Amino acid sequence: MPRDTRTRRATRPASASRSTTASTVQRPLASRLAHTARSNDLLPELHQHALDVTGGSCSLLFQHNPRSGGLQATSGFALDVLRTDPWLPGPDEAALVADAFARGVPTLVADANRQAPDLASRLNSRAALLLPLVRGAERVGLLTVGFHTPPSESNVEGDIVETADAFMTALELFHLRQAAELHGDIRELLDEFTASLSATLNLTAGLDIFCHGANRLFGADRTSVWIHDRRARHLVLRASSDVARGVSVGTHDASAPAALAMRQMRAEIVSPSEGEVTAMVTVPLRGCRRALGTIVFERVRVEAGGELDFLDRADELGRQLSSAIENMQLLDDVLRSRMELENTFDSISHLVAVADTGGLIVHVNQAFASRVGRSRDELIDRPLADYVGVELGGWLQRHKSAPGRAGADAAITCEVVDPVLNGPFMVTVTDLLNHDREPCGSVIVARDLTPQTQLEAEREELRKRLTQSEKLAALGQFVAGIAHELNNPLQGVLGHLELLRTTGAFPKQLRREVQTIYREADRAAKIVRNLLVFAGSRRLARRSVSLNAVIQKVLALRTPAHRAVRIEVVRHYDEKLPRVQSDPLLLHQVFLNMVMNAEHAIAATGREGRIEINTMVAGSGDRIIATVRDTGIGIPEDALSHIFEPFYTTKEVGKGTGLGLAIAAAKSSPPTIRTVAPCSPSSCRSRGDQDPDE
Repeated sequence: MPRDTRTRRATRPASASRSTTASTVQRPLASRLAHTARSNDLLPELHQHALDVTGGSCSLLFQHNPRSGGLQATSGFALDVLRTDPWLPGPDEAALVADAFARGVPTLVADANRQAPDLASRLNSRAALLLPLVRGAERVGLLTVGFHTPPSESNVEGDIVETADAFMTALELFHLRQAAELHGDIRELLDEFTASLSATLNLTAGLDIFCHGANRLFGADRTSVWIHDRRARHLVLRASSDVARGVSVGTHDASAPAALAMRQMRAEIVSPSEGEVTAMVTVPLRGCRRALGTIVFERVRVEAGGELDFLDRADELGRQLSSAIENMQLLDDVLRSRMELENTFDSISHLVAVADTGGLIVHVNQAFASRVGRSRDELIDRPLADYVGVELGGWLQRHKSAPGRAGADAAITCEVVDPVLNGPFMVTVTDLLNHDREPCGSVIVARDLTPQTQLEAEREELRKRLTQSEKLAALGQFVAGIAHELNNPLQGVLGHLELLRTTGAFPKQLRREVQTIYREADRAAKIVRNLLVFAGSRRLARRSVSLNAVIQKVLALRTPAHRAVRIEVVRHYDEKLPRVQSDPLLLHQVFLNMVMNAEHAIAATGREGRIEINTMVAGSGDRIIATVRDTGIGIPEDALSHIFEPFYTTKEVGKGTGLGLAIAAAKSSPPTIRTVAPCSPSSCRSRGDQDPDE
């Protein structure tokens, strides 16, 4: 409930007051101060005592307002009306009051109507006595005593200084009591607020509890808390004693009381509209270095004379809430920063472990925990040596005990194959330093070299392919230069040998030798023709081709050879195979090389064999697959990586040129185990990739 801030005033005549309180006044001031619980009970007695000592007719107590520097009437005695508006004396009155405070002694104003007309009007007296209430150099208040007839200065000396001290002591005493009670109420409210924060770590829920408690404490119809969002430059309604929340206003919005109050230093009462008995009170929330927001009390009933007490309570509440909000925001920042660091730490793909000087694990990232098959909680305070191999553990131990490494900033690195971590790693160890730059542990980062090894293997493969391409390019240039020169004399030799064979113009005993010469010359001519094809002298002429028809022509060409060595050919053609766009002669050459390689592989076994040929449309519908299988000896494992190299052959000298598959690969790149021709329902592109001994 709000404090009792009712205006303190007495309207009975001074004489009647003296008679009715005569027995009370006789009590010592110290006793009255000690045994009176409420200021409303004590102040009339002090006013009466002041009139008894001075012989005055009425009295009025002003309290100094440190916010504005003005004087606020808070209690009076024997007055018809107590004006509670601030006393803002004119220049002459201000000088008179300032002189009284400067001298610190009672000051008699004999002609109050002329010297202090505003004060004379408030006291309704011709003369006034000013009693300054000061504590050192600090102004506390001003006690004024009115006289109908100006007294002499000798009549007001007596115990008047003691009376002023009694007023100042009473004000200080009740201020301290009120502050203690205020702190108790605020502490109770904030304890409930902080208990909610501790339980939920939810600022909004805690502020809702705060708003409802502040409503009761200050007697407001509505209490709301606005929090400053620095990034968005808005004030956001985070909590309210009613259901409204989530509204935001700009920090420079001149029409928003919360935005205006955030720039103030202390609580303020917003003047109510004419005819209204309630007011709005705004309390700025300020942290150590920044504005945090605003508390807004709406429709508050602030009684006349109680403004200072009310604002003091509001300021104290604002200070306590500011501290709690700032601590909560700092905690939130710390938690957010820690979460970001944890996420960053866990996002590192390398294995990271932090160990103390005793070799016990302090922290690991998720990659390390996953690699060793343990949760991070299970790894904490466990020896790091239990989760690494012997070689790596020994190397880490030697690093820890190595002399002359104190305060080392440079990391040391080694490459190791660890059986526990299961792989090759590049391990880097760095000293973990404390605030004094002294080693307090180690940070171990293990980078898995498996991907790098794979990458290096891929690079080596690419390098080999590039070297092969360069060799092929050089070979093509060489072949293009000499093939035609070789072909002309070979054709001359073959022509004359054919003429000799036809005419028989040579001895019969030389027939076998001439036949051998013709066969070898013809083989040389074929090699030259293959070289010309390999060098790309013949341009690709694409047209619509039936792959089944091309394969059938190849098989028809080789049928006599198959019968001679008893090779069975099994065909599985897809009759609905679409046509492809390709060069039929090049496709013919590709499949001819494959079929002949299959023949040679079967012949090497010394027994009958079988060649199976399949054609089909791939499941994706955009490729034609042709597969050639045989029952031959197959390709040796060490030869698989070389089968497409020019002039590489596993046949005996004189039985193979090593250009068959090289030519096929050159005309249908890249090589794979199967012959694949991309196609679509309407048009297709040719691609021939094969391994003859699949």
